[in-house]
Amino acid sequence: MAKRVGSVYVAEIKSRYKDKVYTSYLLRHAYREDGKVKQQTLGNLSALPPEAIALLRGALHGQQFVPANESSEIISTRLHGHVAAVGAMCRRLGLEALIDPAPFAERDLVMAMIVARVVEPFPKLSTTAWWQNTTLVADPTVAAADEDDLYEAMDWLVARQSRIERRLARRHLHESGLVLYDLTSSYVEGSHCPLALRGYNRDGKRGKAQVNYGLMLDADGRPVAVQVFAGNTADPKTVPDQVRKLKDDFHLQHVVLVGDRGMLTSARIREIRSDGGFDWISALRAKDIQALAAAGAVSRSLFDEQDLVEIASPDFPGERLVLCRNPLLAEERDRTRRALLAATEVRLDRLRHRVLAGRLKDEAKIGAALQRAVARHKVAKHFICEVRPGHFSFRRDEDSITAEAALDGIYVVRTSVPEGQLSAERVVLSYKSLAHAEQAFRTLKSIDLRVRPIHHRLEPRVRAHIFLCMLAYYVEWHLREAWAPYLFEDEHPGRHAHDSVVRPALRSPQALEKARTKRTPAGDPVRSFPALLASLSTIARNELRVPAHPELGTFHLTTVPDRLQAELLSRVGLEVTADRRQKPTG
Repeated sequence: MAKRVGSVYVAEIKSRYKDKVYTSYLLRHAYREDGKVKQQTLGNLSALPPEAIALLRGALHGQQFVPANESSEIISTRLHGHVAAVGAMCRRLGLEALIDPAPFAERDLVMAMIVARVVEPFPKLSTTAWWQNTTLVADPTVAAADEDDLYEAMDWLVARQSRIERRLARRHLHESGLVLYDLTSSYVEGSHCPLALRGYNRDGKRGKAQVNYGLMLDADGRPVAVQVFAGNTADPKTVPDQVRKLKDDFHLQHVVLVGDRGMLTSARIREIRSDGGFDWISALRAKDIQALAAAGAVSRSLFDEQDLVEIASPDFPGERLVLCRNPLLAEERDRTRRALLAATEVRLDRLRHRVLAGRLKDEAKIGAALQRAVARHKVAKHFICEVRPGHFSFRRDEDSITAEAALDGIYVVRTSVPEGQLSAERVVLSYKSLAHAEQAFRTLKSIDLRVRPIHHRLEPRVRAHIFLCMLAYYVEWHLREAWAPYLFEDEHPGRHAHDSVVRPALRSPQALEKARTKRTPAGDPVRSFPALLASLSTIARNELRVPAHPELGTFHLTTVPDRLQAELLSRVGLEVTADRRQKPTG
């Protein structure tokens, strides 16, 4: 006897006859008999209107329907589009497994914090309140989290930082490839963090304690690792830790480390050379360039027909020195120097009038006032001053000014990479790739991710906060790549004026046209990254109910995206149907 178990469904059957395709719809029942799956046709639905067939198919799949004239009401609305887009990019990057392959409640909270940091970078307490209005709370762990839960998740994250960085390094760092490294600082609110000390402040916040943190990136600017240091740590002292990390943690035998002149000093380079295995690209400091000029190795005559020339110097054995002269930079430095000299002369002239008027007579006091007058603009070396009791005079040191002006626009890139592996032009371009680090710091510290001010008091929490921001930047970097056509960023960078790698790169014609029209070639608006996220935030997920049919419970209805929103979502892997009647507004 046949045992009938199974389901009823609508089957769509296509057949071809004389180059025409005919579609029929059959109501069928699937069942199992004697261990085999069989089908029974219950009726032919082909004569029904398409909407009736769709209605029946939906009902058989468990959908519930109410008459069109029955009113429904929205009982909640949550912002959805922007968090869905960022979450989709996280999934495309495999970020969840990268953080930890095993499922943990802390991992869910870390992922939610990364999404929140990209979308709306609030402090932790405000974050838990903010995401209650978004579809992030579809995850029960996220919905129930409070500030203490986020702090516990941060502690969980920082304990896994080295493992996560190793996974990122395996993805993006390669033997003999470029590794970019730079350091910045962010100020700290409060006075209880042991890492927060006064040092060279890059935020313009006088009197504020700070922490320093060094960012390691691949050649394209993707962040791979970050390390936090006390706020008074000098840039060069952070380099040995990065070399150790590359060798011992990432197991790289040979890379080319790129750092600025304040980072890869001669002392640090000697240490790297003694360890062996790594090459470097950096630049000479002003005093070293002056020494080369004094020895006759650097002069303007070298650049009469070219703006780049390679030399060798016994003062830098085993290194290639690439001399570059940027005329635009030379003009800017000349203009800046003239402005600083003029401003300093005004201050010195005021001091001279005070002495002439007899209001300042003591030699020591005149000297102290002189130090204050020249300290602001730091061009004291270009003035010859005479101080005696009741007397003060000054004049410009034209020889000093002329000597400095002769080196305007000249910089020297130094490297240990042999010429057969990297041409002089590629050496300069590799050094200029440190602009990726500058862009990363601008994104981290500005309105995008807001790593500052730092409010945490415990050292592990400060490290976790900065690492979390680095992971958020990793996601944002890939989002910017995916959405590049709709951003003001140049999709075709790298072209230089007069084919010179020394001069600043020119924006491509496509980027100039985008900036002029504020439109893509397809006519869609071009916006900033935060503006694109704001546009996606208008896609909401509404929870509705039908008061006349409480037995139906609630159901969800999501805003239909317009064409631009649908394209943005598609570029991160979310396929949605756009409302073709709508046009994205500018």
